[in-house]
Amino acid sequence: MKGFSDKFADFPDYILKITKEIWEDRGIATLHDYYGQNMSIRTPLGASRGNAGVIAATLGTLAEFPDRELLGDDVIWSGNEDEGMLSSHRLFCTGTHLGDSMFGPATGKNVQFFVIADCYAINNVIEDEWLVRDYGGIARQLGHEPRELARQIIVDEGGPDACKPPLSRATDIEGPYKGRGNDNAWGEEYADYLTRIMSADLAVIHEKYDRAVSGAYSGNTSVRGHAGVDGFWLKLRSAFPSAKFTIEHQIGREDAMMPPRAAIRWTLEGKHDGWGAFGRPSGADVFIMGMSHAEFGPWGLRREYTLYDEVAIWKQIHMQTGEF
Repeated sequence: MKGFSDKFADFPDYILKITKEIWEDRGIATLHDYYGQNMSIRTPLGASRGNAGVIAATLGTLAEFPDRELLGDDVIWSGNEDEGMLSSHRLFCTGTHLGDSMFGPATGKNVQFFVIADCYAINNVIEDEWLVRDYGGIARQLGHEPRELARQIIVDEGGPDACKPPLSRATDIEGPYKGRGNDNAWGEEYADYLTRIMSADLAVIHEKYDRAVSGAYSGNTSVRGHAGVDGFWLKLRSAFPSAKFTIEHQIGREDAMMPPRAAIRWTLEGKHDGWGAFGRPSGADVFIMGMSHAEFGPWGLRREYTLYDEVAIWKQIHMQTGEF
């Protein structure tokens, strides 16, 4: 690959190898090389600029889960060597909670959870990133409810007027990546499914998803079959029935020895004005960054992975309602 070290066979190999080198091989200092000095990173809990913050967050997470293992489940990517490439990297993570953290005192409990990270890289350096970690799933495995953890985070950060604001249009930062993905047919197909679901046309699940579909969702939730998929999406959409759904980035791919796949980064922004996954309607203005991956088979969409950060959503609700 032009501009990249010859130790990487291709772009997915680059993403998989540097992830292992940074986290499991303890090459945290290599973040000075692999992450741009002024790179932009966005998570549902906030946006920041610069690799110094990434290094600090990595050290903190390893102190919290020192045996953390990051298993690269898939890399769905688009772009080219001249303009740079965008990877949507799905990881299955495991670890033992051995250090005090935002989750409270160390519990010694084992956790497992998914992460999806969209990373824009050019010339061997990541310059832009969007990342969603299943904090709701981690919280529940450690004995917390996401809504209570969000309250505690607000208190720990000094209250609603002092705490770090979650990601929103107002707090987002502009980075160098201006792409929208690619126009592959599988990305178009999955974008249509999600758009129909968010338009309350949940019949698409029965029409287009395999009857044996498996879903891995926020909250460390695993389902099989149409009913489980329907339940996940219905509870999310019903909590924010008037919120605007936007597809921010979409990729479709067909690769050797792999099923057709798609990766969509999307947002929901609007009022918490319905009953659903977040309890009594609060009227709070909420911004949700979600990431979804899909794999297709002969009988329809066969596997779906979708993450959003429940803790970040509850934090927005509490900050506006004063319930903290």
